[in-house]
Amino acid sequence: MLIAAFAMLHGVGRGEIVVPHTPLRELPYALGSWTGTDQPVEEQIVRAVGVDDYVNRVYLRPQVGFLQLYIGYYSSQRTGDTIHSPKNCLPGSGWDPLQAGYTKVSVSEGREIEVNAYVIQRGLDKQMVFYWYQSRGRVIASEYSGKFWMVADAISRHRTDGALVRLVTPMNDGEVPARERLVSFTQLLFPHLESIIPN
Repeated sequence: MLIAAFAMLHGVGRGEIVVPHTPLRELPYALGSWTGTDQPVEEQIVRAVGVDDYVNRVYLRPQVGFLQLYIGYYSSQRTGDTIHSPKNCLPGSGWDPLQAGYTKVSVSEGREIEVNAYVIQRGLDKQMVFYWYQSRGRVIASEYSGKFWMVADAISRHRTDGALVRLVTPMNDGEVPARERLVSFTQLLFPHLESIIPN
């Protein structure tokens, strides 16, 4: 089924619509009381992951802590450059998965989004990760659902554009404060993503 789906995906690739998007660098550096600083990624890594646009920042909030935000945007996923799951990339960087699940975050006017909640460890360092896929008007936690909708939208809408949004924070102060940091930051970040990532 997967082979047939990808064959169909490439077969309808000629009429793909490339949707203009706002550059990710225009994401505000100040989000509430959080202040961001860019952390450029090495060019060879950018080429390896195949992103068309990205932002990689550390956001700091005094007395609360810090977190790292990465957003990778792909204008097309038909040419072999597809979104890389953190569940594959993080272990490749030496991080061992300890917990994996989902959590819901209230983002605006009663709306909830479901995101991946992932705990990883390398040596004595432990971190909590939130990540999700956002594209074509959808917020998706599941990798499998993301692939399904990519193929469906390629056929019905002639689009495969999409983004990975990932937040990482240390767990030195415990699981509950780390989760609270990620939830509160997601609530500040999400309205800006809706205006930057094409629907």
